[in-house]
Amino acid sequence: MEDDLMTAHLRPTATRPLLGLTVLVVEDSRFACDAMRLLCLRSGARIRRADCLKSARRHLQVYRPSAVIIDLGLPDGSGAELISELSVTSPRVEVILGTSGDSFSEEVALAAGADGFLAKPISSVIAFQNAIISALPIERQPNGPRLVSDDPVSPDPLAYRDDMAHAADVLDDRENDRSLTYVTQFIAGVARSAGDGVLQKAAEALADARQSGRPMQSDLARVAALVQDRMTDRLAM
Repeated sequence: MEDDLMTAHLRPTATRPLLGLTVLVVEDSRFACDAMRLLCLRSGARIRRADCLKSARRHLQVYRPSAVIIDLGLPDGSGAELISELSVTSPRVEVILGTSGDSFSEEVALAAGADGFLAKPISSVIAFQNAIISALPIERQPNGPRLVSDDPVSPDPLAYRDDMAHAADVLDDRENDRSLTYVTQFIAGVARSAGDGVLQKAAEALADARQSGRPMQSDLARVAALVQDRMTDRLAM
């Protein structure tokens, strides 16, 4: 396919051990995706992005990437659905990884057929490379030492504001229970990745109120106000 032809002549190097690989990142957060972009850039891999299951399936009808990294919480369903589909597709994508900031999600991803799991926030270049390389067939794994700086990647703060704008749009449909479930999880995950503890705790408090059946108007109003603050830059990250 197109990507296979374009990358066939590329071979891994000590500083770019993923050279020749194409990674499809299925991720609705622009902040998390920018972290993936930087990790791929440092590693030599090409990156493509899909922000939902529908978009990912459309991509996969056109080309077959070397690796797919799939967020478990997507706006149109669980990433575990796509992991399950890809794990039995022939020919199979060489590397299928799940990713999430929720502790229980690793078990879900592996049960669905993932080869491994990346816990958010993902900032370590070496951990990122190890997850992909260890899942490659032996004959595809690069030989020799790797000379890679493991300085953590720093995604663009503007991508975080983009995520807040997306969250604000979804919060406008707060009467829709499915939308509220999704956006609460989305906000908590993005805030965790960005180190925004105040917003993360507020989103988690909202999730707790929903799950326990407590009135959640005040928690919802606090989350909405914090999201607006971050959209207007009244934020210290």
